[in-house]
Amino acid sequence: MPNIASILKAEISRVARKEVRAEIETLKKASAAHRASIAELRRQVNALEKELHRAGKGATRPATVSDSANEAAEGTKRRFSASRLAAHRAKLGVSAASYGQLVGVSGQTIYHWEQGKARPRAAQLESLAAVRELAAREATERLRAL
Repeated sequence: MPNIASILKAEISRVARKEVRAEIETLKKASAAHRASIAELRRQVNALEKELHRAGKGATRPATVSDSANEAAEGTKRRFSASRLAAHRAKLGVSAASYGQLVGVSGQTIYHWEQGKARPRAAQLESLAAVRELAAREATERLRAL
């Protein structure tokens, strides 16, 4: 009888493995399908995040009533760009020292602003804005007057 018990045990193990293998195959297929759909969703999310980032860069913050009231009280808010300063100085065809005379600062300060090593203060931004409106002829006339 021990022979029949071992044969029966072996047969039960074989049938159980076959059933488990069939169940695992369906689970593997479902898992692969889920992974593929998850990967596709991740790609879509990444594309949408990039699009949102691009849209956010292009959009400007809407001005509120309090912002416009603050700007009117303080005057217009000035922005500074080192590359635009260098481009304007090149357009005028003057040295950093000469441009500094127009603005009311040293040539070294102009150089530092153009290199991005320093930024102008609010009062200096106002004089930069005034010089920015000058044409090349007006700038040379002012330099001669100085």
